[in-house]
Amino acid sequence: MCGIAGIMYRGVDQVFDTGDALIRMLDGCQHRGPDSTGFALYAPELSGRLKLRFFLDRLNEGGGHGAIDAIRRRLGELGAIVEEEAQVGDNYRVTVGFSGDVQKLSYEMERAAKVISIGTSLEIVKDVGSAHEVDDRYDVHEFRGTHGLGHVRLATESEVKPEAAHPFWATGFADVAIVHNGQITNYWKMRRRLQQREFEFTTDNDSELIAVYLADKLAQGIALKEALASSIEDLDGTFSFLVSTQDEIGYAKDRLAAKPMIMYQDENLVAIASEEVSLNRLFPGQALNTREPAPGTYATWSHSI
Repeated sequence: MCGIAGIMYRGVDQVFDTGDALIRMLDGCQHRGPDSTGFALYAPELSGRLKLRFFLDRLNEGGGHGAIDAIRRRLGELGAIVEEEAQVGDNYRVTVGFSGDVQKLSYEMERAAKVISIGTSLEIVKDVGSAHEVDDRYDVHEFRGTHGLGHVRLATESEVKPEAAHPFWATGFADVAIVHNGQITNYWKMRRRLQQREFEFTTDNDSELIAVYLADKLAQGIALKEALASSIEDLDGTFSFLVSTQDEIGYAKDRLAAKPMIMYQDENLVAIASEEVSLNRLFPGQALNTREPAPGTYATWSHSI
């Protein structure tokens, strides 16, 4: 079943309690996905630097400091200079100075450790458990930023483990993340087409495919709105998904519209979720003028109005 949520603050040059807002939204739809929870969090860009997150427990040996040492060593070999670092829960969070090929860095680091996300503004936090349990481990409520996505997962086709949780970043592309409710039935066909162009995948999750598909379009100079329009034509199945980039957020729904989505928009923000209760958590006690996007539709929003 799963539940998705997204929020973007618009028209203002400041940051907000994005982490806390997403926790409240996901808590409202946690019944849709009790197995794991995740957040894609966006802060202002770090020019000339990248933020990377890794799962520490994916390395075969070392663990803890040994795993971190291995990651540091490989980053140095690839020309990334460590500037800030911290172990947060089961994650290693590091900021590096880097001016090289992000795609090459991504693929090479994936061979050294399990990468959660890479971006100039994006960080993904995800783990098994509820929104509040993940917050307890990773202090998501302290995050202040401009926009973000959230997801609660009901495992149906893969294990309950952190790597299988959403959001997924577009492996090889900085700052693109996705949350998805549904199933892409032409997944393997689409994946093989991208692999023939030497794109790499780190999971068998169809949500990762959507992320890479959209990021590839963006890399070709295609606007996000046009990429979302193409996705409705190219992807088969039933789906509602949200995508975010460094400065945009967007949605797409298939033409059957079997997967729910509802949205609220005012002059300050846009918020989208699987259920209205998630939107009500942002404005307790208020009557909201919400709407459900029509089947086969898509839209995008940016910081500026």
